[in-house]
Amino acid sequence: MNYMKLIKLLYLGDRTALLRWGRPISFARAVSMKHGPVLSEVLDLINEGSAPGAEPIWSRTISAPANYEVRLNAACEAEDLSDAEEAVLREVYDEYGSIHHWDLVDRLHKELPEWTATVSSVPIDPQDILLREGYTKAQADEIVDELEMLAMLDRATAA
Repeated sequence: MNYMKLIKLLYLGDRTALLRWGRPISFARAVSMKHGPVLSEVLDLINEGSAPGAEPIWSRTISAPANYEVRLNAACEAEDLSDAEEAVLREVYDEYGSIHHWDLVDRLHKELPEWTATVSSVPIDPQDILLREGYTKAQADEIVDELEMLAMLDRATAA
């Protein structure tokens, strides 16, 4: 699969989960870039592979890019995602998976109000997504507070 398309599909999965459950699937940092929204850590993994010293799950599972494409090296572990997360990713793929990567870029530029045209990288605030999609300020604040607490817990347990 073209890796730009993969990045877009994973972003859409995270966005869908955020809007549906108040939390993304990956918790990767979302940014606007020239060709649309990107999950920053996923782009880094595609460009650089697993970080030195990190568990090489990505590089064992996903190939290094060749001609702007990546492929599955091995099956993903079923327990890594919940049934609900897998369903969201299937739903996103069913809706967007057949679209050519450049057409997907154009479509997301038009459809996603949180995307900012840029030549570098601009963070996408989850609160901005929530507010633009109809959540009240109080609802968005509560979700963002919970996401920040989850990130703190994740950092604390990783240390």
